[in-house]
Amino acid sequence: MPTLSWLTRDQDLKTAGRAPYRLLTEDPSLGYGDPDTGNMLIQGDNLEALKALLPFYAGRVKCIYIDPPYNTRSAFEHYDDNLEHSRWLAMMWPRLELLRELLSEDGSIWVSIDDNEGHYLKVIMDEVFGRSRSYATFIWRKVDSPNDNTSPVNPDHEFLLCYTNKPVKEVFSAKPDPSILDAYPGELDDGTRYRDRLVRKNGKASLRSDRPSMWFELVAPDGEKVYPIHDDGREGRWAFGEDGVEGLIQSKRLIWKKRPDGFGGEKWVPYSREFAPPTPRRPHQTILLDVLTSRQAKAHARELLPETEAFDTIKPEQLVERVLSIATNPGDLILDSFLGS
Repeated sequence: MPTLSWLTRDQDLKTAGRAPYRLLTEDPSLGYGDPDTGNMLIQGDNLEALKALLPFYAGRVKCIYIDPPYNTRSAFEHYDDNLEHSRWLAMMWPRLELLRELLSEDGSIWVSIDDNEGHYLKVIMDEVFGRSRSYATFIWRKVDSPNDNTSPVNPDHEFLLCYTNKPVKEVFSAKPDPSILDAYPGELDDGTRYRDRLVRKNGKASLRSDRPSMWFELVAPDGEKVYPIHDDGREGRWAFGEDGVEGLIQSKRLIWKKRPDGFGGEKWVPYSREFAPPTPRRPHQTILLDVLTSRQAKAHARELLPETEAFDTIKPEQLVERVLSIATNPGDLILDSFLGS
């Protein structure tokens, strides 16, 4: 697997181990709400804060979302976002190592980034978390209106890198989508939705010559022998082999129906019955077109907090909500070690 080399790499790979353990001290005067919830807002160097959390939260955090400095060569009030490239890598590596230790076995980490360091971040995250644990790169459309930038190309998106500790199917579920049931028009007495599909193959590679082994007779309810003949008379093939058809028969999902034969009579036509999933779901899309842009997020923030100046690079609430909806369940532990960015 390729690795990234930079000037101080050998030293930086040891930084997390050398970071001192600090004792977190509670300041009740700054607290709010129920003190027994376990929620914490920690102020300090996030490297030392992460190290301080290890004895209590190692392997327990279900979802980590971070929005680190992008190294955009722009000055921000709250941190230096004009780091030299090697210094940026030196800053990220030990923090990613500690975050990996905090992540639960079925947890995931999500990192917002842009073109400035995004591709380098991908390489070091492959090394820290394992390339096989890269779930997806999500795309957030940041800009929704043209500006007066004289550059011929104006980047209008950012990335959201996601890594998981386990294979994706063991960590996430697809999103619920009741509209999937629309594709299952039939309904049994118990409410189960279904659809019936032709057993005869249609479309590409649907001729007998394409799959000779899938040309065989089926026996209709009245004993008539039925072959996969296309409406234009060409010899076709079934969509299932003989074992597949036998499986349909054994599971009582081979359905026979009478259909017009084109000559004023009727013919038997076999169908395979497919049942709708108990909880219809669709995969999550990686291009987040339904999430607010940066401009819209700032406007929304002004509505919520009219007397507070919105952060210039604010992330929309919807973006974080999408991450949590994919990656967490009620009661899970969540961590953001770059709060405020």
